[in-house]
Amino acid sequence: MSVGAGSPASRGSQYTLVVPPGRLAFPRLRELWEGREVLYRFGLRDVVLRYRQTAIGVAWVLIQPLAAAGIFALIFGQVAKLSSQGVPYFAFTYVGMLAWNLFSGVVTRSAPSLVGNLQLVSKVFFPRMLVPLSTVLAVLLDFVVAMMLAVVLLIIYRINPGWPVLLVPLWVLLVVMVATGIGLVASALMVRYRDIGYFLPWAMQILLYASPVAYSVAEVPSRLQLLFSLNPITWFLEEFRYSLLAQPAPQGWHVVASIALAVVVLFGGAVVFQSWEREFADII
Repeated sequence: MSVGAGSPASRGSQYTLVVPPGRLAFPRLRELWEGREVLYRFGLRDVVLRYRQTAIGVAWVLIQPLAAAGIFALIFGQVAKLSSQGVPYFAFTYVGMLAWNLFSGVVTRSAPSLVGNLQLVSKVFFPRMLVPLSTVLAVLLDFVVAMMLAVVLLIIYRINPGWPVLLVPLWVLLVVMVATGIGLVASALMVRYRDIGYFLPWAMQILLYASPVAYSVAEVPSRLQLLFSLNPITWFLEEFRYSLLAQPAPQGWHVVASIALAVVVLFGGAVVFQSWEREFADII
């Protein structure tokens, strides 16, 4: 968007020219900042709509990870007799679900966000990127609530994570950056291909079991260790468990790779989204 002086016949007047993004466009940070009220309103609406007319409201945020952690602890801890690296299996799986739900929540909620707001996207001008970005607010709220229960579990099981707990905000930021980058691309793709709505839940389900959410990497057969080591979800899970469960520190290259991946995926996702934005109103 650019604003400048008018023609000589209308000297002194101002005009606003709306220019569509180019094929390879970078996000306009100034426009995003100016539209932060839209971001806040969309995020608030998502929270209200999600828990309106529910009997127990925000308690659903706790029921899902609690139930999943309990089932995983029963199957992998009691039936399969896998190790949880010296911590109670329930706490081990709950922290894993904490990190996983943060990642999957941002991806799965941002993907259908444009299609779910097609009336606004097709008729009102505003930075469309704000729509998928707004879903992050609701997911972070869920994470904070679930994190409170994690603190209670640490007290119950007498787990003292020590100073690494101060690194939790960094791990949260990295997970959100990666998930947001993926979500931006998925939301842009879903405008043209509704198949994403069917593919994404299936892909996330496979990724859940292909990542050490409910089991330790140490339990993975040696011939598959390299494959799991290259899985970015493994890096984030190790970082969360290091900071919350006093587990061994993640490998240095995992931390460096996490930071690099977060920057590249978020920036790449924003560029792809901005480049495709010019077509949204026509095909949505």
